[in-house]
Amino acid sequence: MVTEYMEMGSLYYLIHLSGQKKKLSWRRKLKMLCDICRGLMCIHRMKIIHRDLKSANCLVNKHMTVKICDFGLSRVMTDTPIRDSSSAGTPEWMAPELIRSELFTEKCDIFSLGVIMWELCTLNRPWEGVPPERVVYAVANERSRLEIPEGPLCKLISDCWAEPHLRPSCEEILFRLLDCEYALC
Repeated sequence: MVTEYMEMGSLYYLIHLSGQKKKLSWRRKLKMLCDICRGLMCIHRMKIIHRDLKSANCLVNKHMTVKICDFGLSRVMTDTPIRDSSSAGTPEWMAPELIRSELFTEKCDIFSLGVIMWELCTLNRPWEGVPPERVVYAVANERSRLEIPEGPLCKLISDCWAEPHLRPSCEEILFRLLDCEYALC
């Protein structure tokens, strides 16, 4: 298989390991989130649920364009919610319904996108210092969420972490991100 070379590595690497995070302006962060949102819109239109969306599965090229990768845990959508008891995803980014092996839709990817938004807003690792098994229990059973940061994306992050049927669509998220971007002009 031949794929495009993404010079900057993963978004996770860029934020947490490269020493470049201070160079990420708000405008750049919003553009990156728009890129991820457009990628999700594309795969959701193709009836694919990613199920492992996280910053490590978002690659960045030299132009700082972000593209989604690693579809190893993805599933094809059906007309009704899906139940899949196979272990999917990385706990720090996983939607509660996936952790609990409940019925899920493409809205599980929206929850994960909210975690990536949180990551870009705070420039911190989600649930840093908390063991993965504790994250699983807290998110699935205690309804715990990361502390939502102040700023222009706080309401959007909160909406992405709502109950699945209340989470916004990719189209709505993109519209709201573009609204934030225009407000910066």
